[in-house]
Amino acid sequence: MKKLSILLLFFFVISFNAQIISGTVYSKDENLPLPYVKIGIEKENVGVISDEKGSFSIDLSKANPSNKVKIEVAGYENYTVAVGDFIKNNSQQIFLQQKVRNIQEVKLTAKKLVDKNWGVNTKTKNVMYSVNPKLRTEDFLGETALEFNANKRSKIKNINLNIASYVSDRPVLMRYSIYSEKNGFPDKNILDEEITVELTEDMIKSGTFTLDVNDYNIWVQGKFFIGIQFLKEFAGKINISAALFRTGFTRKFYDDWEKRTIAAPAINIDVKVDKNGKNVNDDKAVDESIADLIPDLSKYKIESENSVYGKNTSVGKTLKLKNAEIYYEIYGKGEPLFLLHGNSGSIKDFYQQISVLSQHYQVIAVDTRSQGRSVDFSKDDFTYSIFANDLKILSDELGLKKINIVGWSDGGNTGLEFAIKYPENLNKLVIIGANTQPDGVDQRLLNHMRLDLQVLEAENKPEKFNEKRLLKLMLDEPHIKKASLHKINHPVLVIAGENDVIKKEHTSFIAKEIPGAQMKIYRKGTHFIPFENPDELNHDVLQFLEK
Repeated sequence: MKKLSILLLFFFVISFNAQIISGTVYSKDENLPLPYVKIGIEKENVGVISDEKGSFSIDLSKANPSNKVKIEVAGYENYTVAVGDFIKNNSQQIFLQQKVRNIQEVKLTAKKLVDKNWGVNTKTKNVMYSVNPKLRTEDFLGETALEFNANKRSKIKNINLNIASYVSDRPVLMRYSIYSEKNGFPDKNILDEEITVELTEDMIKSGTFTLDVNDYNIWVQGKFFIGIQFLKEFAGKINISAALFRTGFTRKFYDDWEKRTIAAPAINIDVKVDKNGKNVNDDKAVDESIADLIPDLSKYKIESENSVYGKNTSVGKTLKLKNAEIYYEIYGKGEPLFLLHGNSGSIKDFYQQISVLSQHYQVIAVDTRSQGRSVDFSKDDFTYSIFANDLKILSDELGLKKINIVGWSDGGNTGLEFAIKYPENLNKLVIIGANTQPDGVDQRLLNHMRLDLQVLEAENKPEKFNEKRLLKLMLDEPHIKKASLHKINHPVLVIAGENDVIKKEHTSFIAKEIPGAQMKIYRKGTHFIPFENPDELNHDVLQFLEK
């Protein structure tokens, strides 16, 4: 019996080793090894990169035998073979056929070309894509891409990558790819030759690595994607800046591409646009991009993080409720003035308001439950009514009979709920970019949030439970009726930006239906007035409260 067990183990070891396939990839025309070739399984997160001599070794023990092995590198025809057939030929040599290049002469005078820069330019160190080989290797070998759209024929001069931090024990090997578009996702690599770079820290200037691709003669028109992939492990970590509310694309080796609607990598390109060229006729659905709705907030996020607000333990306190803990900070003396931040924000978002307003009022800045330093222990969906109840309990705890409120975005919605539920406890109310119904928000942003929610629900990660609840809150709430607005008999100042995510007609509706309400629309303002227009906002708030 013992001999039989040893024999079975022997056969198991042979069978397992048979699944680890080694080989070398060559150029068929030149009979030379091809470096840094992708070898993997279609539709699976299984793959390796060949070394500089074209050699590779891949473990196919977990591969689906009905799938295909795919081998590709820019400038060569893709090679595919069934997993079973690939396993039969160990220590194999694979020859790739060069693509036939159709080079067309381009005659354009300098006068017809216009310089442009497209893409994500943020250099934030607060929102980042982290590249860390010490984590799972299959994630490290994945790929990140950003979508572009050239209405006219354009030549790519430089590809810029904004890098927040770089730590590595050796030059970091990277590959750039440019993909065509199919059904809204990256499709085929359009490059005729490989673009690989050994990145060192001294190549990063002022937080940006600029790759000159002018000599590659890359012309694009219509939608396309630029992807980056790291090819060799290294000891260290690279953080790439990313922009919130922009869409990026990721995939794990040859697995399907996935949209990441929460943030996008800071890839931007310098191009020469043929201004006399014909426009692309795009008959597809309206572009759902929200880039023109959400400006680059990196500067303000960095400044707010560097401020004392939201982490000032000398004035910060926590109110313990049955199913939550509410963190707040108090500054100044005088009439109480509560500051309520927006969805997924915190006290620090008012870093440009607190110091000014606290010279005239007792400012009480609050982290809404589950946001900032406040926590929530319940499993219930969030509502603005719950947030208003928390505010009432906190004001009672502080012995305040009447309060003033400045609420931004979700904070404004909470302020309206408070005015309706607790009219005897309100003095004056300022709302900035608030809404009374979900459809008061720009449809593009609603669509974006629905995609975000779908991603979170598909991932089903416990650590993102609150994030999911906050998204659902914006999609499902508030539901404040016209009759309820009519009952608000307190002074109210309604503020919004000319380019706000809240529809102009909806802001006008709120101001019209609240008796005696004042309204101000900030010229060229967005949804982020406390960030972008702090001096004007502080003046308007003080003037309104002091009347």
